Amino acid sequence: MIGEAQMMHAHRVPPRQHELGIESDQEVPIHHTQRPIVTGTSVLGLKYKDGIMMAADTLASYGSLAMFKEVTRIAPAGTNTLVGGSGEMSDFHHILRLLEELGRENLNADDGFEHPPAEIYRYLRTVMYNRRSKLNPLWNQLVVGGHKDGESFLGVVDLRGTAYTDDVVATGYGAHLAMPVMRNKWRPGLEEGEARNLLEDCLRVLFYRDCRALDTIILSKATDQGTLVSPPYKLTTDWSSASFVVPKADDDGDGGW
Repeated sequence: MIGEAQMMHAHRVPPRQHELGIESDQEVPIHHTQRPIVTGTSVLGLKYKDGIMMAADTLASYGSLAMFKEVTRIAPAGTNTLVGGSGEMSDFHHILRLLEELGRENLNADDGFEHPPAEIYRYLRTVMYNRRSKLNPLWNQLVVGGHKDGESFLGVVDLRGTAYTDDVVATGYGAHLAMPVMRNKWRPGLEEGEARNLLEDCLRVLFYRDCRALDTIILSKATDQGTLVSPPYKLTTDWSSASFVVPKADDDGDGGW
């Protein structure tokens, strides 16, 4: 027969802790951001003649459900830097709050100094690596771009703190589906209209092929005049491809392939 003390102990200790032999006064490890819940997909960026341009859609998915369709995943960080985020949206908002605090420190110093894009990039690389080293990563891939003193900067930082810079960058599925298109069509000295058309073409491909993508997008740019984030707008799409129109395998036309 189970004694009264044993019954009280079994009642006091949660079942999982009891199985592991953990006493009630021992702290159970807590793991945050190990399973992303609300996520955004690809962010694209490229350099062009006047600065840098970034683009992303406005969807944040709850698992596989397209739940939030008006989410802005590109934000200014100061007057000449833009930061775009893929991955867990709550972690991305935390990163934006860190950047706001950094901006307030500059403002309070009142010395006219503002971190250039390359320093924002290195700061975020350190933040991401620090959280990764604590086994509690911020589950994001970040695109950091900006233009200051006539120089353009564009880089990517991932959840492990791995970072690199390039003339064209992409996160999420964009690294697989959009990067080949951008590398093929990009050239130094792109005009603004050419850069915009290239990013729209890439986001259109992602909308066709990535089930977490949306046809509503935002564009943003950083130039000598500062940063600008466009209002959301819809891409033009065409679903008249033969693969979607012509029935396959003697199908009766019910939409099957």
